[in-house]
Amino acid sequence: MNQRELTPADYMAMLRRRWVLIVILAIVGGPLAYGVSRLLPNKYKSQTLVLVEQQTVPSEFVKPVDTTEISQRLASMKQQILSRTRLEPIVRQYGLYSKDIEHASVEDLVARLQKDVEVTPVMPMAETSAGHLPGFFVNVTMGDARTAQQVCTAVTSMFIEENLRARQEHSENTTQFLAQQLSEAKAKLDEQDAKLAAFESRYMGSLPDEEKTNLNLLMGLTSQLDAATQALARAQQDKGFVESMLAQRMAALQATQNGQSPETLDTQLAALQTQLTTLQARYTDDYPDVVKTKNDIAALKKKLAESEDEKKGQVEKNPKPKIEPGEITQLRTQIHTLSQVITQKAADQEQIKQQIKIYQERVQSSPAIEQQYKQLTRDHQTALDFYNDLLRKSDQSKMATELERHQQGEQFRVLDPANLPDHPSFPNRPLFALGGFGGGLGLGLGIAFLLEMKDTSLKNERDVEFALHLPVLAMVPQIEPITEKNGKKTTDGVPTETHVGVGA
Repeated sequence: MNQRELTPADYMAMLRRRWVLIVILAIVGGPLAYGVSRLLPNKYKSQTLVLVEQQTVPSEFVKPVDTTEISQRLASMKQQILSRTRLEPIVRQYGLYSKDIEHASVEDLVARLQKDVEVTPVMPMAETSAGHLPGFFVNVTMGDARTAQQVCTAVTSMFIEENLRARQEHSENTTQFLAQQLSEAKAKLDEQDAKLAAFESRYMGSLPDEEKTNLNLLMGLTSQLDAATQALARAQQDKGFVESMLAQRMAALQATQNGQSPETLDTQLAALQTQLTTLQARYTDDYPDVVKTKNDIAALKKKLAESEDEKKGQVEKNPKPKIEPGEITQLRTQIHTLSQVITQKAADQEQIKQQIKIYQERVQSSPAIEQQYKQLTRDHQTALDFYNDLLRKSDQSKMATELERHQQGEQFRVLDPANLPDHPSFPNRPLFALGGFGGGLGLGLGIAFLLEMKDTSLKNERDVEFALHLPVLAMVPQIEPITEKNGKKTTDGVPTETHVGVGA
């Protein structure tokens, strides 16, 4: 049989032949496993459900400082709470594992407690937001039900206290850090303000936003300079004209007093001065006619000076009171007034030129100043934006810290307190019995199959054909010997068939 392919009929035949062994092992397995479970020590499991409550104030108004996912924070708190430092006081307080305390170290006892404490997150439902953990279970398994409840309560309290402490400490540290950064940012902003104020004070009037104003003022000053130049030229021309008239009147007066002809040197000088004024109004001082006229005037003035010396000598010899006519006095007054006007116009012209020079320098230096000003304003704006951003974050952190201090932020709340188990969670004796029954059944099936594989007898027509490679011609039933029971003749068993194979 172990060399040919088995059919379902073969397996059914095996079960009919070995059913007694299979049933015996299955029946014995259940009670045996139950008996073993009675020998194992009882363990009780206490469970607590902790709910993760969101902060009472909406996050749109006060953003939480700690934005770490609750699953990550729970894993971190689990490592801290289940550490040797945190669990050793619990071991000593409740006298855990007192039977083994003489043979085991504190580290071993803490390690056993770590295995007996189990923290299991509650899986969020599909409709909840992604990444939001609704809560978690705290399970503690101990040999005593009351101890399991007490330890579960203590561990749960440690989780709640650690969450409050960690969130409040994180908020306060964040607030302190932002306050320090805000102070440094304010110092940098004040420094940038001082630099910008000093620059604006130094280059007042040459700043980029004043360039258009400077151009407009420069154009206005240019127009004023043209007007002042024209007014000065007119005043000079008027003065020259009045001086020529005065010279003519003086020459006529002297000619009348000395009995000379009106055609004197003064008349010629007045004519030359008038001509020079006219030429200067049209040409520059380097023009040939202007130069020639100036030379003629200089020569004529020399002659006049010689003539005046002679007249002074005569006057000293024969002094006579000299009274000028009113027309000549009026002309002298006009000349004096025009001289003052010319002086004022010349001063105005020079002042306008100085102002034009200042504004030209401002316009010319405007690109370089603009580049420096842009750099200063950019640094100042960067410092201002950084300060405002830090100020906003600092205010939010302060509100979040106050929220945590009043315990209105995200916190853990016990939904189901630690229960007092009324029956052990291990061992589960019905489950042990069921497992023993299943194990015995499996063992019986395995032994029966092995026995069948080692059995080399021929049991049916297929075995004969497979072993002898010959067809079966006839089947002879097996007759059991006749025995007597209660006075009756019976056979000891049912008739069986003997297969006879005949070769060719």
